[in-house]
Amino acid sequence: MLREASDPAYPRHFDGTRYFNPGAGQARGFLEVLRWKTTSRPEKSPRFVADVVPSKPPSSVEGSDLRVTLINHSTVLLQYAGVNILTDPIWSQRASPFTFAGPRRRRAPGVRWEDLPKIDIVLLSHNHYDHLDVATLRRLANRRESEFVVPTGVAPVLRSRGVGPVHELEWGDQASIGSAAIHCVPAFHFSARGLFDRNRTLWCGYMIDIGDRLAYFAGDTAFGPHFSWIRDRFGPPSLALLPIGAYAPRWFMSTVHMGPEEAVQAHQILGARGSVAIHHGTFQLTDESIDTPKRELRAIAPADSFLVLDNGQSVSLAP
Repeated sequence: MLREASDPAYPRHFDGTRYFNPGAGQARGFLEVLRWKTTSRPEKSPRFVADVVPSKPPSSVEGSDLRVTLINHSTVLLQYAGVNILTDPIWSQRASPFTFAGPRRRRAPGVRWEDLPKIDIVLLSHNHYDHLDVATLRRLANRRESEFVVPTGVAPVLRSRGVGPVHELEWGDQASIGSAAIHCVPAFHFSARGLFDRNRTLWCGYMIDIGDRLAYFAGDTAFGPHFSWIRDRFGPPSLALLPIGAYAPRWFMSTVHMGPEEAVQAHQILGARGSVAIHHGTFQLTDESIDTPKRELRAIAPADSFLVLDNGQSVSLAP
């Protein structure tokens, strides 16, 4: 069921039929897509980069450290206080509805499937194929260990494929799963899995509250006032997972994706103690090469508080 936000702190973002980014630009339309595709000059990326050294995360992490492992793209394993959380998981070879076409993987996952520990909570930010990968979700569901959290309208995609249990949240909603409170928060993006369903389902980020730690997963988002809204509502997070890739050309992508400079601004607005870059290094979705976002961020970001991890690399954040 589609419904408006239950939290008045967030502005109206549903017109009765479709969702939209409140007070901001919307995703470009078909004619602009044609203009992009007929005029773009994408940077070249290697067909495949065989530089990933897979890691094996511990089964769980106790104590006061928050362990963050970048698996690939926007797939991150968060481990804290005995809870394992996975964001937007994708292990497939393509981010596509097809196995023979669409953006293909340029790097291996940083954690082999067989080395993935028990996952308590799976967070899905929206329904795009590089974030909602049905093949991976089915594999997780078959393990019968996880609960899945999705934005409004996305639950039927999972349930129709036997993936669950599913918690469906609107901006401002909360789900309590074990010792974790999962808060659905705004993002500025769009949704679609086909030609005729644009913006029929919601997109979001999540604030994860476990004990004395707040971790923010931005999902896929453009820059906007929602970072201030989130900071005002929750305070500064211990960790922010912020997207940096799929930003070129800016005239086309600025309404739905941040670039590295905007990600640094978001990091500063949030007041995050530490941030980790996501949405880069595995799939070439737009005109910049897969490693351009990482290189540009490293040139401008505060190295002590905004980290760029390789696939499989982990960092432990102390209190």
